[in-house]
Amino acid sequence: MGMMSEFKDFAVKGNVVDMAVGIIIGAAFGKIVSSFVADVIMPPIGVILGGVNFTDLAFVLQEAVGETAAVTINYGVFVQTLIDFIIVAFAIFMAVKAINSMKKAEEAAPAAPAEPSKEEVLLTEIRDLLKQPK
Repeated sequence: MGMMSEFKDFAVKGNVVDMAVGIIIGAAFGKIVSSFVADVIMPPIGVILGGVNFTDLAFVLQEAVGETAAVTINYGVFVQTLIDFIIVAFAIFMAVKAINSMKKAEEAAPAAPAEPSKEEVLLTEIRDLLKQPK
């Protein structure tokens, strides 16, 4: 089997396509959550903490000198990214929990046994008639 046909078999498998779709949707969801955190959640938290903008929080290691920019550790951006992560993780947890509960509900309800076919009913009647004493 040639390398190209092996790659084609790999690339068109259902799991690979599903994974690609999941990654694309996950990236879009990440952008939505980042915007939600940055534009909706963090401003009120900043107001509560006295007008602090988290993205501006930083430790200055070396002040700016002339044309050289200041050297800083931007821990505010890290805090915002951490909050983004917690919200995304919680949303994924809730989605997985909902999917698992739906799977359990499907497994809990056993399917009703199928009605026997006409042939099976007829054979059962014949068997019962043959068992009767003469």
